[in-house]
Amino acid sequence: MKYINIFPALGVLALLSLNSCKNNNNNANADIASPVSVLELKPGPIKKYINTSGTAVASKDAEVKSLMSGKYFLQKNPTTGQAYKLGDKVSTGEVIVKLEDQEYLNDISLEIKNKNLEIVKQEFQKQKALYEKGGATLTEVKNSELKVASSELEVENARFKLDYMKVTAPFSGIIVDLPHYTSNVKLETGKSIVSIMDYSTLYMDINLPENAITSVTPGQKVAITHYTLKNDTLQGVIKELSPAISSETRTFKGKLEIDNKKMKLRPGMFVKADIIVESNDSAIVVNKSILQSRGRNKFLYTLDKNVAKYTEVQTGIEDKYYIEITDGLKKGDIIISKGYETLRNNSKVKVER
Repeated sequence: MKYINIFPALGVLALLSLNSCKNNNNNANADIASPVSVLELKPGPIKKYINTSGTAVASKDAEVKSLMSGKYFLQKNPTTGQAYKLGDKVSTGEVIVKLEDQEYLNDISLEIKNKNLEIVKQEFQKQKALYEKGGATLTEVKNSELKVASSELEVENARFKLDYMKVTAPFSGIIVDLPHYTSNVKLETGKSIVSIMDYSTLYMDINLPENAITSVTPGQKVAITHYTLKNDTLQGVIKELSPAISSETRTFKGKLEIDNKKMKLRPGMFVKADIIVESNDSAIVVNKSILQSRGRNKFLYTLDKNVAKYTEVQTGIEDKYYIEITDGLKKGDIIISKGYETLRNNSKVKVER
């Protein structure tokens, strides 16, 4: 009787069965879809900024002082009907303070000078009439004409000196300083009477880094912000730039102008200025946080029929949060925005809403 050893055959079958189970498990794992979130690319604006900061100053600023001594009288604001005060708006030529001094008026003698002008004008007309009849010489006519010119100059100077008695606004603006003086008390010449600013337009001195000298030019737009302007941005523009680089700070100087017609900023405020050096109003942009890199290559994953596709891209303008995609993606492409960290090319994915 012949016996057959079946144990080796059983071992082979067991190994084959084990390998089959492993393969089935691997295939099952390979079929597991990773949960992801996606978004559709749409064109949008993006801007590149160079940041700087500085102190905003008024476009017009004047301290008006007394040009003569006299008794002080603060005038009423015609708009409010009350005496002028800090913060009042004034227009060019408005009389804010009057100074009175009778002795000063007597010295000017405007009334006498006006009468004298009338007399010399009459004499001049008489000399001209006589000259036409042969009764006066040309020299007499010219001398009479010179007296008229001299008398007119005296009247003009007297009126000019009378204006010293009125302290007026040299331009339209806001009263920012108004020293207190007791009414009817005599002030000396050279006393500060009022300070006025026009800050509907502001200027700001800036310092820019050396590497910005080729990207910043006069006329570029500037976004102006301040902590008091919550969710609000004012518009500015680069007005002047120095071509010289400081050897100590490695910066160059510039000046910018700020449109402040709504008076949201005040002179002396320390503001932030973001100079727009590049912009694209219809760019394909993605959040910088989802852009990955491998060596020198930048990539992200796009969605193609529930499969993640490794997609290399070229980039352009970037700001603090976003970056422009100049090549590799287009409008309407679907990119994976969450759950991309463990993906590989051709990984199966499941979109979660």
